[in-house]
Amino acid sequence: MPRSYLFAHPEDTLDELAVARLDETLARRTSGVPMAYITGTREFWSLELLVSPATLVPRPETELLVDHALREIPRDANWDVLDLGTGSGAIAIAIASERPACHVVATDASSDALAVARGNVRLFDLANVTCLEGDWTEPVRDRQFHLIPSNPPYVAEDDDVLESLAAEPSLALAAGSDGLDAIRHLSRDCRDILVDNGLFLLEHGNTQQAAVASILSADGWGDIHCFDDYAGHPRITTARYKARQNDHD
Repeated sequence: MPRSYLFAHPEDTLDELAVARLDETLARRTSGVPMAYITGTREFWSLELLVSPATLVPRPETELLVDHALREIPRDANWDVLDLGTGSGAIAIAIASERPACHVVATDASSDALAVARGNVRLFDLANVTCLEGDWTEPVRDRQFHLIPSNPPYVAEDDDVLESLAAEPSLALAAGSDGLDAIRHLSRDCRDILVDNGLFLLEHGNTQQAAVASILSADGWGDIHCFDDYAGHPRITTARYKARQNDHD
């Protein structure tokens, strides 16, 4: 209940069932289960999204990725947008709700995560979002997109921070010995499915900006820029791929 209910009903007491639910909730929370999993929802981009242990809990840093994507997309643009590793669908749904003329495809290798994403698409009645199951770009290799945002796993597999995130899906967090395996994969594969000079946006760790720029540059990406998150940490890198120029070179 909201706090206002408590003020309006001071005479109310908890029955035994409510006390048992409260005790269970406290036990789950103190064991490290995120509150978002307990309530089943998390606010993102002013949207109350459904979440589950099959998905990451959407974080404020990822809203910066959405913000940069929306700055790029004209308000009336009929663009094709691809959200890779969508999880709960947070990025896809935020973009689709702000740019209704765009068609957003959201992919994820986890069928359980996609079930949550599809539930959110239905919840917000978004006819311009399609969810496809498959590993990264595999379901859309025959298509072209104007813009591709992604929040891939970027934590090193031996990083101690994973202990504090044990309740969240490890496949959505860890990516090899240096945390960059997924970013390497996307850097290679996204070139072929972006329109010429289309924009690629990546969220990454706050110490990975130089490594991410090096990976992208080695794969032929240009116009590479890194942007800080709200705490002042390097968090979002954007890049473009000019196929014809690279072919000419």
